[in-house]
Amino acid sequence: MNTSPARFSGVLSPVVTPFNEDLSPDPKRLLAQCKWLLSQNVGLAVFGTNSEANSMSVEEKVALLDQLIEGGIDPLRMMPGTGCCAFTDTVRLTGHAVKLGCAGTLMLPPFYYKGVSDDGLFRSYAEVIERVGSSDLRIYLYHIPPVAQVGISLDLIERLIRAYPETVVGIKDSSGDWGNTESMLQRGWDDFRIFAGAESFLLQTMRRGGAGCISATANINPAAIHKLYREWDSDHADRLQQEVDQIRELALSYPMIPALKTIVASFTGDPEWAVVRPPLVALPAAERHELLDGLRQHDFSMPGLGAEPDRQRTLR
Repeated sequence: MNTSPARFSGVLSPVVTPFNEDLSPDPKRLLAQCKWLLSQNVGLAVFGTNSEANSMSVEEKVALLDQLIEGGIDPLRMMPGTGCCAFTDTVRLTGHAVKLGCAGTLMLPPFYYKGVSDDGLFRSYAEVIERVGSSDLRIYLYHIPPVAQVGISLDLIERLIRAYPETVVGIKDSSGDWGNTESMLQRGWDDFRIFAGAESFLLQTMRRGGAGCISATANINPAAIHKLYREWDSDHADRLQQEVDQIRELALSYPMIPALKTIVASFTGDPEWAVVRPPLVALPAAERHELLDGLRQHDFSMPGLGAEPDRQRTLR
């Protein structure tokens, strides 16, 4: 009987990480946010880019994973980001995620040194895989050259799939280049799960046989994005795509992480959600007002998140 973790599909969120005023992570608020996202049919890519993952230590992330599992989060709904510059850190965090039963890990390439070769990147992934040494390890590659400045080529993907067909099982393409995603989809890799890096490309990705999306704005608009994923082949799919695009474009008008946290702060009635770790800074008051006003013009809501509408207004 095969008990290996099932491969992901659908919508996942790189969950924003709540910090206290002293900049320490807050596991209780993170747990609440994760439970809300799961209630909206969205999986959990904790420690993604928009989680401020690279502003946290490995030990902080290990502790948060433990606390999420202890709080009742199903590890089979989790794809934590585990890619670090030092492969030993990647091994430590990835091995712990596998030990906890996480169904996959989202793995950046080592990104400090630029202009590295495919051979070097292959060696890095291979070291992690061999040192973790578990048949339950499932890696989803994370291609985000606009931020990391180190990309994952199609040839490297193919080489990793050939070498580790049961381990390297998918990719998040955050290149922002639909042509690159389309090229991946055209390769026809057997059961290799290709996720768009934003819901902007979700409909195109699904129409070409992709697996879904892993998107920052799934933190705030999860139900609508999941609805598009679920109904991608319906007559109204283009309209659903336009609707989620409007919310994403509004969020992108501001620095993304502070904007997401501003929105969560408003709809939870908890202003401390707006805290970001340096070097990021919170949105100025004028931009917070503009952002929330823009959402109201779209009749935007986050049902079940916690704050009453009159409480939300007081945060403006």
